[in-house]
Amino acid sequence: MISMPSKISTQSAVSKYNRIAPIYELIDLPLELFFFRKWRREALSGLSGKVLEIGVGSGRNLKYYPADCSLTGIDNSEGMLERAREKAREMKNVNLLHMDAEHLEFPDKSFDYVVVTFVLCTIPDPVKALKEMRRVLKPSGELIALEHMHSSYPIVDFFEHLVDPFLFFLLGDHTTRNTTRNIEKAGFKIKEAKKLAFKDVFRKIRAKP
Repeated sequence: MISMPSKISTQSAVSKYNRIAPIYELIDLPLELFFFRKWRREALSGLSGKVLEIGVGSGRNLKYYPADCSLTGIDNSEGMLERAREKAREMKNVNLLHMDAEHLEFPDKSFDYVVVTFVLCTIPDPVKALKEMRRVLKPSGELIALEHMHSSYPIVDFFEHLVDPFLFFLLGDHTTRNTTRNIEKAGFKIKEAKKLAFKDVFRKIRAKP
């Protein structure tokens, strides 16, 4: 097994995503076509009020938000944000900002929803970022997460540990993070943890601050 560092620096993560931004949407295109786009639509199409998306990336989620919600999307990679800005050019309700998820520049209790999709596996300190998300959520607000994470099934767990060093090297992506536990560590109360595909690898989580 190849040994890799257990944590990537923010600077290194940003560098990786700036580099792959032009081809990012090709990397997981089969998963996007067969799984992700359906999950995005189901999770996001009913949102309202003020929404914050963490790690907006190339903007794949943008077309699934209702036109009457006020969306703020942040990302730490300018390369990725350039792609998202192209998609958002005609969207009057979207504001995209360069920002670090671990240091959100918003007042407390600012948003009705915080959305993360396939991001908590790459943020260097996910618990710190989740605490920031909880801080900026209104008491009545909700965290919505679509994520891949560590599986409780031994065979799947073995495969995740096998591919983790390679995905970490390429994308700073951890396949073995216990994201459900990290969300709880940050102080959230989980309302729903729905298994989506590949046993319990892909899940939808809804949580209250």
